[in-house]
Amino acid sequence: MIRNDISEKILNNIEKDLLKDGIEKIVVGAVIFLSQETPLLLRRTASDFMGGLVELPSGTVDKGETLIEALVREVKEETGLSISSIDSYIGYFDYFSGSGKKTRQLSFMVKTSDTNVTLSSEHDAFYTLSISAQEFKKLMISDQTKNIIQTACKKSNTRS
Repeated sequence: MIRNDISEKILNNIEKDLLKDGIEKIVVGAVIFLSQETPLLLRRTASDFMGGLVELPSGTVDKGETLIEALVREVKEETGLSISSIDSYIGYFDYFSGSGKKTRQLSFMVKTSDTNVTLSSEHDAFYTLSISAQEFKKLMISDQTKNIIQTACKKSNTRS
């Protein structure tokens, strides 16, 4: 059983905003701290759309799927990890997908029941680095993803 601390009100407001803002594609992302202040990041395979980009575990919400169902599925598919709790909604950013659709990535802070990462074929490497590490600064990460990670780190520190 997954503990979900995201209220129905928050989820309903997210859904209303998606409609109001004309979002055509919804992506969910997970900020997973496998150890304190080291978020799990995945590098896209070079041959994939935006190859080499380092990102959070994330993926498209399928038709008929809830945000939470998609989040659980995508984390499992991309990392092999099982979500044990969904702790908070971090925020979102918008972009245009490879097919030109107005896309919104909704990001959530989650915990997993294990830490043994198994990558899908979409990714060829993973990192768990502190955002203050020099190696983190060298990764090809979008500014939007960096902002989500920084927000999650601040939230995580206030809960400690």
